[in-house]
This record gives sequence, structure tokens and C-alpha cells, in this order.
Amino acid sequence: MLLAARVNETVCTMASKPPAPLMKKHSQTDLISRLKSRKILGVGGEDDDGEVHRSKISQMLGNEMKFAVREPFGLRVWILISAVGFTAMALMALVFPNQLYEVVFEEELSTTNISVRLYGGALLSLSLIMWNGLYTAEKVIIQWTLLSEACYFAVQFLVTSITLVEIGILPNAAMLLLLSRVLFLLVTMAYYYHLGRKPKKI
Repeated sequence: MLLAARVNETVCTMASKPPAPLMKKHSQTDLISRLKSRKILGVGGEDDDGEVHRSKISQMLGNEMKFAVREPFGLRVWILISAVGFTAMALMALVFPNQLYEVVFEEELSTTNISVRLYGGALLSLSLIMWNGLYTAEKVIIQWTLLSEACYFAVQFLVTSITLVEIGILPNAAMLLLLSRVLFLLVTMAYYYHLGRKPKKI
């Protein structure tokens, strides 16, 4: 009986004691564990380009700010002028093909005006590229926009020069057109070269 009474007393004493509080994980220990996990996953450190990635997904896909570029002075203004100029010339070639030909070569269009209208359609397509390049922030798209524009200026200069030699005349409007194409080509290639340069690491 005495033994049973002592056992009951012990059980009641253990039941009456409050449960021991759970051990809280120290914040510093938790931080070290997270840093170890990120190190194992290969994130959190700097890559070859100095980029710090917060997750494995951003490390694989890349950071969109990485594609941003420091634009040279006046680049957006130049693209805007080009887009407006291409659009205006395209509309003139589509709506008034004969008048546009007469202004440049100072003679009437002897053949059908479908060639001038096709020229206007090509210009309109290029103008869409210019408008798209105006609102983008990616370096590659801006470079391709400038390269397309430079290619057009070079081809137009060659075609116009060959046409003037074939017809044997040298109108003032055509000379002004050739000079402007050379100037526009130089400005466009200067912007293209500036964007292609790699920034110097400090």
C-alpha cells in the first residue's frame, strides 16, 4: 500500500509540472544556416560580371537591369528624328510617288510609279523599327535599330549615285540628298560604335 501511494504521488507531481518551454532557434544560428544553404545552392555571391543574384532562377535567367545601357547624349532624339523622317518619307512615297521623284531628280517619272510606292512601303517598315527602338531600353535592340538605319543610308547613297551617273545629270536636290545621307550615316555609325564599346571597370 505504501509503495502504491508513493507511485501515485510521483505521477501526480509529474502531471502537475508545466511542460518545458521549447528551445527557440537563435537568430544568428538561423542566419548562418541560411547562408550555408545559399552557398550550397550557388546563389548570393557575385558572378563574373559582378552581379549578385538572390535566387537560382535570377542567376540562370539573368537580371534585366544588366541589359540596360548608358545612352550617349542625344541618342533618343536622334532615333525620334529618324523615326519621324522615315515615316514622313514613306507616306510621301506612297501617296505622291511622282512628285517625290521629280523633287529629287528634277524630271518626270517615265516608268510606272509602283517602284516608288514599294520604296515607300520599305521605308514604312523601317520606320516601325525606329519607333520600336525609341521605346526600348535594351542595348542589342538599339544597336540593331542603328545598324538597320545605317545600312539604309549606305544603300540609298549607292543607288542614288549610280542612278545619277546613268541618267547623266546632277540636280541640286540630288546632291543635297547624297550629302545628307553621308552625314546621317556618320552620325548613326558614331552612335552604334559608342554603344558597342564596353564600359571600363573601375
